[in-house]
Formats: sequence, C-alpha cells, structure tokens
Amino acid sequence: MTMTRDDLHGFVPAIVTPFDDKGRIDDDAFLAIADYLLSRGATAICIAGDNGESWALSPDERRHLTRRLVDHLGGRAKVILGVSAPTGATVDAYVAAARDGGADALLSMPPTYVLKASDVELAARWERLAKSDLPLILYNSPRRAGLSMTIDQIERACDAAPVIGIKESHRDFFHHSHLLDRLADRISVMTGPCHYILPTLALGARGFIATGPELITARPADLPTMAMGPDAASRAAHRQLTGIYETLMGQGTWPAAFKAALSLIGLPAGVPRDPVLPLGPEDMDRLRAAMDHLGITRK
Repeated sequence: MTMTRDDLHGFVPAIVTPFDDKGRIDDDAFLAIADYLLSRGATAICIAGDNGESWALSPDERRHLTRRLVDHLGGRAKVILGVSAPTGATVDAYVAAARDGGADALLSMPPTYVLKASDVELAARWERLAKSDLPLILYNSPRRAGLSMTIDQIERACDAAPVIGIKESHRDFFHHSHLLDRLADRISVMTGPCHYILPTLALGARGFIATGPELITARPADLPTMAMGPDAASRAAHRQLTGIYETLMGQGTWPAAFKAALSLIGLPAGVPRDPVLPLGPEDMDRLRAAMDHLGITRK
C-alpha cells in the first residue's frame, strides 16, 4: 500500500544497516532497531538513506531489507527505500528493488556525487522516477549531493513526478522559510538538520527525517506538539537535538559516530561497512562525554 502526503509526517527515521565485522547484514539486529524506532513513535522508516550506508548496499540487499521490514512491520508503519544514484540504470535497479520488496515510497536526491545536474537533467531524473508509479520523496542535501535545489527546481519536480514530500537538509534557514511558505500546502516538508526541527515544525513542517531524535530524552513523536508551545521541555529537547547532531557530525566518517551512539544506548547497530571505519578510542571518549553532558541516558 503506497503513501500519500498525509501519511508522511512526524518522526521518520533513516534506519542504520547493522553489519558484522565481515560486512554481512545482521537481520535480527536490523529488526530489533526497527522495533526500537517504532517504540519511539516512528510513522515510517527509511531504508538505504545516509544512515543506512546506501552507497554500500546492492539492489539485492535493498530488496531483502525492504521485504524483511515490510513483513515485520505488518502495516504498523510505512516503509521508504532510498534510490539515489548517479546513473539512471542504477536508479532503475533500486526502484525495482523497492517494488519487489513492497516499499510504500521512494526517497531520492538529484543525480549525485561528481555531477552537478542541469535543469534538463533534473527534469529527466524526476520523469524517470515518475514512471515507477510509486510516490516520491525528494531529498535536498547540498552538502552530500554537491547541488542545492532551489525552490523553483523543487516546485518543478512536484509538477513532473508524484512528489508527496521532501527531506530538506539545507543549512540555510531562509531556504526552509521560503520552501514552507510556497509548498507546505502541497507537499509534506520534512526537516533534516536536527537543530531546525522545532523551529520548522512551528512554521508548518509536518515532521522530520533526521539523525539524532532517536537518541534524545523526549519521545521524538512528541516533538510536533512540543514545537507549538515553547516551554522548558521543548527548550531541553532543542538543546539535546542540537548538541547530539553537532557531536555526531564532528566524529569520524558518517555514519560511524551514529552507529556508535546507538550502541551506547544499547542498540545492536554493528560496525560500518568498508571503507568506513568504526570510531577510534579518542572519538569514542568524546562521544561518551558529549552524551553524558547532554543527559542522554545509556541503557
């Protein structure tokens, strides 16, 4: 069953892919983490996002993870599969994996890595994804894609494909403000940077696809309500969101620090897959100290 704009809201985590020390996927750990995310109020779970080490996952692995999660959840939350890739042929393979695995929607950046797509090339990518007949969630991450989609380009994507939302990871709050002003009534705007979650929710964002909310003391599902009435609890949540996000982005190569943080709260996140290395002792010490300082409870 596919997603609509109304289904895309609240806490939508990008799940890690637990690997063992030989680089093999640990299915049991993957499903245990999914259960934890559900307990924290996830309305959907995204596979093969940045947290999931998408660059290291084959089409067959994406298909496998999607089918396992869809079957495990049994409709309790929607399942989204990341299909970002430089070439159209690879995107097609990822889309086929999403369809075979039973995903409810796709998440896609523009063509990534060494490319900086033109308007014509962007349009071709969205038109290609439109042929999948699966709902599309755009992913605007200038830092990772090397390209910052403008509001006009995002709107044109909505005209070209069945776009139900966007994960907006721009670091410029002017951009977030203009996006919400123009398109919040048309698509679900989902915030990426943790330190923007509460401000953008107050301005009309419908949720967040972010790294860090699963670690904080407050229940991530409660953040939309907290954003409507700033008080001591919302200020404390904002402090933790900002602090943990800043810490995770400053230790090791992504997502080594995030996996380490999940392990510190008792989740079987495993180790990163080659070529990413686990955090070294000094980085681990800094991570522990930051989590202790922020009052993030370890199990």
